[in-house]
Amino acid sequence: MYHSVRSLFGAVSIAGLLLAGTASAAQLNLHNGGDVTSLDPQRLSGDWENRVAGDIFEGLVAEDAKAQPIPGMAESWTISDDGLTYTFKLRDGIKWSDGEPVKASDFVFAFRRLMDPKQAAQYAYLQYPVKNAEAINTGKITDMEQLGVKAPDDKTVVITLENPTPFYLGALTHYTAYPLPEHVVKAKGDAWVQIGNIVTNGPYKPVEWVPGSHVLTAKNPNWYDTSSLKIDGTKFFTLEDIPAALRRYRAGEFDILTQFPADQYKWLQENAPGQAHVTPFAGLYYYVLNSTKPPLDNANVRKALSMAVVREAIGPQILGTNELPAYSWVPPGISNYEGGPAYVDWKDMPQGQKIAEAKKLLEAEGYNASNPLKLQLRYNTDENHKRVAVAIASMWKPLGVEVELTNSEVKVHYADLRAGEFQVGRAGWLADYDDPTNFLDLLKGGIEMNYGKWSNTEYDKLLAQAATTLDLKARAGILKQAETLALNDTAAIPIYYYVTKNVVSPKITGFEDNVKDIHRTRWLAKSE
Repeated sequence: MYHSVRSLFGAVSIAGLLLAGTASAAQLNLHNGGDVTSLDPQRLSGDWENRVAGDIFEGLVAEDAKAQPIPGMAESWTISDDGLTYTFKLRDGIKWSDGEPVKASDFVFAFRRLMDPKQAAQYAYLQYPVKNAEAINTGKITDMEQLGVKAPDDKTVVITLENPTPFYLGALTHYTAYPLPEHVVKAKGDAWVQIGNIVTNGPYKPVEWVPGSHVLTAKNPNWYDTSSLKIDGTKFFTLEDIPAALRRYRAGEFDILTQFPADQYKWLQENAPGQAHVTPFAGLYYYVLNSTKPPLDNANVRKALSMAVVREAIGPQILGTNELPAYSWVPPGISNYEGGPAYVDWKDMPQGQKIAEAKKLLEAEGYNASNPLKLQLRYNTDENHKRVAVAIASMWKPLGVEVELTNSEVKVHYADLRAGEFQVGRAGWLADYDDPTNFLDLLKGGIEMNYGKWSNTEYDKLLAQAATTLDLKARAGILKQAETLALNDTAAIPIYYYVTKNVVSPKITGFEDNVKDIHRTRWLAKSE
């Protein structure tokens, strides 16, 4: 399906330089929400950063318009009969944006850097299926040669896994599996990601990055299928004020919104029919509970707070976009989870009974009218997050809980969560690959994304057991035991399963709704 564009390299390069300084009819103007922390794919954590990274880098495996795995830098691969060894053959003539060849050793270099404990890559654990990856990342093995990623020649990457992993091709689409330009990283050090230094291997390359404002990309003339690109480049705008983003969309300044105020959904349906894309996708909106210190180190207090949340009211009444109430940690519909997720055992209890039970739990722990439970609830700046926080604070009020609401921009918010500087904190998780472990690993001991630092030895043992269980039905049963354990202990508070909230201009074609809510620019076109 791919064809050579080498004869066009010179012409496209000039066009790309012109695009860097001026807007183009085929420039995509995308409201990206949060501020991008870095252009280094091993320094990212948010979906707003993934949108940029997935345009400028490409792994062995890429995504189609529906976010399903397709050949990327690798034109083909084979998997051994035991499911442990993946052998990838790279495409002919693939290059970095500076013209240097993309070599198999660039993947080896990237995986080793990802697992180097000194790099402290937050998402390194997503590649723990690779042989010895976890042992190296946690310092138990210091010899990088033991990592199960090899390059027998410049065009072959061999990845050996600890255990057969049914979702691994999907995991290779994640930015933790992108190659890095070894020749630039070694020459420039941490400065390799600066504009003027950075080279990338995806359909686009970054030509401008103004922190707090935007990232601008242009076509990468050295990508293997540049001639297929209908968009010249994308301007990823940082803007966390969602009502302001909608106003700018209505003024024609944005082509795509990645979020909109929930109270404007009806207006959009009536005045911009077909432009609001509200569809289910694999994600969980939840509240993290800091279980390392009182009062939330108490499982009864955590359970009381969870029971008092009227989840059924949030989607239709608070947000107006019909998010489904979440009583499980793993969203329904995730693959390799026969029978679906586990649920809290009080899921179908009448709400009045839930409140009465929650009051009893708090009273048993000494919280009452004369000694109210006082909590700070943190959320990142967003009108929808604010609505949910205000609603949940009011739901906790009948329990005698006094809530202080605090908000901050997204980078500060998640930095505080990672540092443990919170009591209750809003968080969300979008599936990186289609398997229950992508959600269950968030509650595993030692994982940086386990913000509440909930820890349970039996839970960790069950996940380890599942990782070595080849029978998918038996594996699902073990994972469900783990999920049940976490739910019974209220490791965190699941609130609702996400729906997408994109707004797409009629000028844009090729936008395909999908369960991962990933929409790479390479598949889009824009008309005037």
